[in-house]
Amino acid sequence: MFRFFENLVDPFAPHPDRDHPPHRLWPFLWDYTRPFHGVFVAATLLSILVAGVEIVLIWAMGWVVDILAKGPEQVWQEHGLALIALGLFILILRPLLQALDVLLLNNTMMPQLGTVVRWRAHKHVLRQSVGWFENDFAGRIANRIMQTPSAVNEAMFQIFDALTYSSAYIVGSLALLGLADPWLMLPLLIWLALYLTLMRWVVLRIRVASRNASNARSQLTGRVVDSYTNIHAIKMFAHHDRELEYAREAIEHTRETFQAEMRIYTIMDVSLAVLNGLLIVGVTGLALWFWGIGIATVGTVAAAIALTLRINAMTGWIMWALTNFFQQLGIVQEGMETIAQPVTLLDHPRAKPLQLTAGEIELDGLTHHYGRGQGGLDRIDLTIAPGEKIGLVGRSGAGKSTLVKLLLRFYDAEGGRVLIDGQDIAGVTQASLRARIGMVQQDSALLHRSIRDNILYGRPDSGEAAMMAAAQQAQAHDFILDLEDSEGRQGYDAHVGERGVKLSGGQRQRIALARVILKDAPILVLDEATSALDSEVEAAIQDTLYGMMEGKTVIAIAHRLSTIAHMDRILVLDQGRIVEHGSHSALLVAGGLYAGFWRRQSGGFLSFDPDDEEAAE
Repeated sequence: MFRFFENLVDPFAPHPDRDHPPHRLWPFLWDYTRPFHGVFVAATLLSILVAGVEIVLIWAMGWVVDILAKGPEQVWQEHGLALIALGLFILILRPLLQALDVLLLNNTMMPQLGTVVRWRAHKHVLRQSVGWFENDFAGRIANRIMQTPSAVNEAMFQIFDALTYSSAYIVGSLALLGLADPWLMLPLLIWLALYLTLMRWVVLRIRVASRNASNARSQLTGRVVDSYTNIHAIKMFAHHDRELEYAREAIEHTRETFQAEMRIYTIMDVSLAVLNGLLIVGVTGLALWFWGIGIATVGTVAAAIALTLRINAMTGWIMWALTNFFQQLGIVQEGMETIAQPVTLLDHPRAKPLQLTAGEIELDGLTHHYGRGQGGLDRIDLTIAPGEKIGLVGRSGAGKSTLVKLLLRFYDAEGGRVLIDGQDIAGVTQASLRARIGMVQQDSALLHRSIRDNILYGRPDSGEAAMMAAAQQAQAHDFILDLEDSEGRQGYDAHVGERGVKLSGGQRQRIALARVILKDAPILVLDEATSALDSEVEAAIQDTLYGMMEGKTVIAIAHRLSTIAHMDRILVLDQGRIVEHGSHSALLVAGGLYAGFWRRQSGGFLSFDPDDEEAAE
């Protein structure tokens, strides 16, 4: 039985990706909960039926009170079958309806709905560009991805567990009182008007308050995660107290927003106590008066009292459910600031896989300033022949990394084009483009998984032998065999910690090299690929690097100029333009910027001395 209800909806069923998700709350919820629309209809009907059953029971209680005046023998003679039917109804039909209701809520909706939202939200966020992630905190993004599905779950649960049920219950209560005497409806209608007024007052304020509280929590999470992620820097600079103060500001802001939220709840609770007193006195008093003048029976009075006491017990629950509902909607709206953002870096509708035949790269008027009008690249024209090895040199901010990001299409260029074998990369699929480019970065962050998983990330369908061969080429095999993590996993099964923190910089770099060796892409980008290696390991790995470059088109960025001195051509970037190009020896003879860098470097590292230009003149 459980399995049937749990499998009514497949949370991972295929669905079309939406580049522009709905940016308004209700269309967003309608779209994300689409697989559950049929379940929602069934849950609504069952909730109304369950509420109706409770009203019938109160009516039945009044009826039983009325017939008891006839005496036991006459009651059983005239109403025995009806009483037995009522008992069977209470014992069989009522539990069956409630069982179906809770099975749909607890076993179909609750586990699956949050899963659907979390899966689709994560899938959507992963489609965002690198630039999109660079503009936000990873901790805040993750927090919204985790808390939004739970908020959707809770909001939908409140609709069917509380709001639909309570609405049906109050309508049924009005009908029951109206059947006894229409005047008995008057106190309940007056109370309902006041109750709805209070509800509106609470809802208008709680939505803002809960959203502010949710934003504060996300900001706090972002700050805390930022501290934990950069714990090495915090310890190294002895900024423990500074980080505590940074977190304290966010914690205090979270407390203040929560206090504002709780004040609204206190006003709500006190107001409810007053309103419920009016309801009980109004309905019960009127019923007793009608009984006194012979208009109402004792059973009517009993039913009216039971009804008001039941509503009195429900009102706090309804109000809390409603405020919780809007509180969760506030969390969803805050999460939508991340989840509902459009994906702007898209494949062209008619994009085809990149057909790489030779590996020629052409930059045609390539321009990108990150929307600032300065920095980045400015009208770069460059052709890299198939198999040519290019070195890139320049001060920080000269445009080297921007060139690489545009080549990988992490950003769309603001002007100009990047062509590979004559194909504009804006017209090919991003996945096929990046599959044909291997890259080793200066900061080789690894996944918090096993060494094996990290190396196989380069080509997951590779076998164990190919994976180990790549590690041996990268001079990583020997130290990998000596690794053991805190869980006792050893060698290639050892986990590396978040971003590879359990390994040294040189070890991380060698695993990253092994990953790229295994990928064996025809275009190779090296961004300070040996910067984290000591001289002995770098010397041992140089042959591996040159072997990796064989037959590939290579772009290598380096501050350690000795690592690119043997490139076919060296390009010097300055303020987003190519100001010099040629071989190492030709550039030294020219006596320009490159020659100045070479003379002033220490141990092969590029100098950032502003006097370089004067020295090179």
